[in-house]
Amino acid sequence: QVQFVESGGGLVQPAGSLRLSCAASGSIFRVYDMGWYRQAPGKPRELVAQVSTSSTTNYADSVKGRFTISRDSAKNTVYLQMNNLKPEDTAVYYCNFVFRSNPWGQGTQVTVSS
Repeated sequence: QVQFVESGGGLVQPAGSLRLSCAASGSIFRVYDMGWYRQAPGKPRELVAQVSTSSTTNYADSVKGRFTISRDSAKNTVYLQMNNLKPEDTAVYYCNFVFRSNPWGQGTQVTVSS
């Protein structure tokens, strides 16, 4: 098991930006595709962005063009740059493997509101 610790969330106005970070507890992180997920109240958790070991990225249509995922294998860290945030982006954001089962961390709350 790998422990992920998410940070960087907060309250931001619409059209604002945030950068989320996800630190992994071990180097095994480097050999798996990673994803950022989010869960809004009353809704299921969804995958919004993923990055492969070769840094190929893929995004949900709802965030395409606004969010950018990246990884720094030397630091065992994954990032999510979120620009032009909308109220519907409000959720708890988590990182985790895409194709490997692993416990979820506590996530980081992102609230977009004026």
